[in-house]
Amino acid sequence: MKLSDFKYHLPKRLIAQYPVSPRDASRLLVLGNNGTCLHSRFRNLSTHLEPGDLLVVNDTRVIKARLTGRRKTGGRAEVFLLRPLENGLWEAMVKPGRKLAAGEAVFLDSGSAMVEIESDLGEGRRAVSLAGGEFSDLVGRYGSVPLPPYIDRPAEARDTRRYQTLYAHDGRSVAAPTAGLHFTNRVLKSLAERGVETCRIRLDVGAGTFKPVTTENVDDHRMDFEPYYISGRSACLLNEALTAGRRIVAVGTTVTRTLEDQMARFGVIRQGEWKTDLFIRPGFRFRAISGLITNFHLPGSTLIMLVSALAGRERVMAAYRTAVDEEYRFYSYGDAMLVWTPSTPAAG
Repeated sequence: MKLSDFKYHLPKRLIAQYPVSPRDASRLLVLGNNGTCLHSRFRNLSTHLEPGDLLVVNDTRVIKARLTGRRKTGGRAEVFLLRPLENGLWEAMVKPGRKLAAGEAVFLDSGSAMVEIESDLGEGRRAVSLAGGEFSDLVGRYGSVPLPPYIDRPAEARDTRRYQTLYAHDGRSVAAPTAGLHFTNRVLKSLAERGVETCRIRLDVGAGTFKPVTTENVDDHRMDFEPYYISGRSACLLNEALTAGRRIVAVGTTVTRTLEDQMARFGVIRQGEWKTDLFIRPGFRFRAISGLITNFHLPGSTLIMLVSALAGRERVMAAYRTAVDEEYRFYSYGDAMLVWTPSTPAAG
């Protein structure tokens, strides 16, 4: 398929710059198995699911991955952490890119805390190390929330809480699993009362999830690897649901890629740690999930391709046109979709 097959027109005013309050006040577009669109609110999510459904969330935690400081010359510099490498190093994007070569440093305070540029990885990326304290302390003290570039404002204090899911537990993500940003205790309680079971996995979201597709033939695109972890309890719950033929609903594309990577590897879900570069696009055979909760994604992104693989490209693109016409809010702080595979009966 071609990249142009996944493009759509989006007025800039529909790109959400701030989240709604409360979280579950977001709108929810339900894309049924026959392509029909139902307009709802996220607080009503449980009414669109059935007793026995298994909801799977990504409980990764977002770190303050954007570090700003000064070069030795006094000039301002920025380091954006992308993903961990071996031996305590991180892959990072740096500004100013041409001046921050191997051997340079970005000072985060008067001199004791710094980011050291270790080597050039190509494509504008560097291998860096942090010195002057524990990693978590340094990013907590000197970092800022890594809001995506289409949020056209600096990170604010409120983003520390809102660009994090309610159930974030562990991990080192440099972007939020945004489908989970809509959940509140009220929604989780209503799901439990409905008889919907919930389990967790963890995929640490890297910049690769949002890596732009630059080839017109989408098959030529390559995803970056991202690490994930599945606990023994979650593996048991998932395998029980698969064996019983119960619906598994993924909260986000990261959960989808994790579960489908497992099924492609083993035909079951196993406990343990792996990494995946799975690129899901139309033609992919889903073996784990029946439904997906997700936000509205950028035109031509691998994320909109994944949704199209699940529900059908024409149905998804028509739903996006409807969302634009109805002035839904788009991207990370925007509204949500609940998408069913064409063969999956939705809750009635």
